[in-house]
Amino acid sequence: MSSAPLTTTLSTAARNAWAISPFGDGVEQYDGLPTTVLSDEPHRRLSRYDRATSATAPRPVLLVPPLAVSARCFDLRPGQSLAAHLVDADRATYLIDYGSIGFADRAMGFETWIDDILPTAIHAVLADHDADAVDLVGWSLGGTMSLLTAAAHPDLPIGSLTAFGTPIDYRQIPAVQPLITADRLLGSRAMVVPTAVLGGVPRHLVRASYRAMAPRRELTKAVHLARHLLDTEALARTTAIDDFIGEMPGYPGRAYHQIHTRLMARNELHSGVVHLSSDRAVHLDAITAPVLFVGSETDNIANGPAVRAGVDVVPGARYAAADGLSHLGLVAGPRAAQLSWTAMDDFLAEVAEELLV
Repeated sequence: MSSAPLTTTLSTAARNAWAISPFGDGVEQYDGLPTTVLSDEPHRRLSRYDRATSATAPRPVLLVPPLAVSARCFDLRPGQSLAAHLVDADRATYLIDYGSIGFADRAMGFETWIDDILPTAIHAVLADHDADAVDLVGWSLGGTMSLLTAAAHPDLPIGSLTAFGTPIDYRQIPAVQPLITADRLLGSRAMVVPTAVLGGVPRHLVRASYRAMAPRRELTKAVHLARHLLDTEALARTTAIDDFIGEMPGYPGRAYHQIHTRLMARNELHSGVVHLSSDRAVHLDAITAPVLFVGSETDNIANGPAVRAGVDVVPGARYAAADGLSHLGLVAGPRAAQLSWTAMDDFLAEVAEELLV
């Protein structure tokens, strides 16, 4: 046997080991798809993904990320980019980015997004792209904010809404049951005292909590990396997720309090009425745009039943199963193109066909 293959193998292993070490630059450098920034105000940076030719789809798409998550969730890496998928499908695609969240942003609540950030972004997209409405595509709490925006402002030009991994019935999510039980025992006021003092949930705690949702992955990560030293693609997928988690910003105080009390403790999304304050309620049955929920039974953060509950709350909503995917995997997994993005594609195609009727 020639020594060349062994030499090549050792060289690849050494190169990859150095790349994933604290001293390396990673096995893959990905700067993301090229974009044009349309506006760059605090917590509302709006960008358009560049294209070589004009989009042929009738409506533009606005990608809506969750709170406390890097907007790169929609463009994680080559082959795991929902944004690239949409651009390749000849859709004018836009992204709203909230940027970093700190103590100074503690007063930002749901109202900030549903009355200001998202409506402003929708109108800005339409000002840039000639169409009658915008198709919203949100992930996790990005879907929640999109739903609340559509419900609070039924007159907004929203053509459709796709929500990936957006929980509606929090009673179905095992991971949040300890918080719900503690709230019943101690009361909501006691539960939110720490975040009130801190002005929200600091980014380091958000990152630790996200990692804790997948304990097996964290416990076996070192072994996984060692076993795949020769598989550059596998290493790139793993390190891309680690980098993504490492960029997570924090939750603003008021928004987190609303998430805890309204969504988790009181399960108000499932009731169909979310009370933003003592004198304002948002009714999900006011949504007039077509809505698609996409969920997975293997999602540890927002499992299938929690997401599927949306069809019982939002008029005319439908559900598509993409079982086998994780929470992030719904929008950025290596199998998303086959399991979850296709559901969105079919839904958007149906909505477009209805425009022609």
